[in-house]
Amino acid sequence: MRYKHLLRDLLLSALAEDLGPADVTTEAIVGENESGVAEAVAKSEMVAAGLFLFEEAFLCLDPSMDVHCHVHEGDLVQRGDVLVSLEGKLRAILSAERVALNFLQRLSGIATLTRSYVNAVAGTGVKILDTRKTTPGLRSLEKYAVTAGGGYNHRYGLQDGVLIKDNHIWAAGSIAGAISRARRVHHLLKIEVEVKNITELEEALSAGADVIMLDNMTTDQMTAAATLVSGRVPLEASGNVTLANVRAIAATGVNFISVGALTHSAPAADISLLLRS
Repeated sequence: MRYKHLLRDLLLSALAEDLGPADVTTEAIVGENESGVAEAVAKSEMVAAGLFLFEEAFLCLDPSMDVHCHVHEGDLVQRGDVLVSLEGKLRAILSAERVALNFLQRLSGIATLTRSYVNAVAGTGVKILDTRKTTPGLRSLEKYAVTAGGGYNHRYGLQDGVLIKDNHIWAAGSIAGAISRARRVHHLLKIEVEVKNITELEEALSAGADVIMLDNMTTDQMTAAATLVSGRVPLEASGNVTLANVRAIAATGVNFISVGALTHSAPAADISLLLRS
């Protein structure tokens, strides 16, 4: 993954937050030179993501730690499968355990939920997108986890593309006015516009939007929008998307479905780190 040195800084910060001056429990019970073996085990079906962070967390405390990953990023694993095995200083294993698991469980949870959405629209040609609704400071990791689950990244940040939303439209006075202003400044960037009804959709089309986001529309409205647009520009569905309705949304004729829940509501995957003899 890019920016490996930044990820190590993140891990060191997380470890410092958890360890403080010392792991008083481990240091009281485990000798400095004792070694140990441990395995990270999946406790339910899941998609693995963040194995590189899990490994690096232990290496931060014991650079000689022997770490072996038994699965790959994006693999679907079953309950009881061993994801990673470790052998090294027992103090390091115990002290890094929580931080390593926190990252692995968080990213695997996002990847697992993403895979569920991707599977739900399989065969439709629709792409599942993430949003910017990420944990502050962890966006690159969480968006990575979406791709590990088979989804696609929308904008990484505000610099990546023009997305005109309702408050931008209010500030400009109209959809056409907002597009005109954005086009003058960013004539090389694609311009996406959020619309809430067919009237706004028609205005966005007339004003030259490159992509149109259908915000919180019903499936009937989205079907009508897709019929009206007839492939002239890509359509993105957004708002109130769930696993229960995502297939129906995909059937309306949209090209993309963005799901904030992938990153803001994914449950952590259930993984345990178990010491072995």
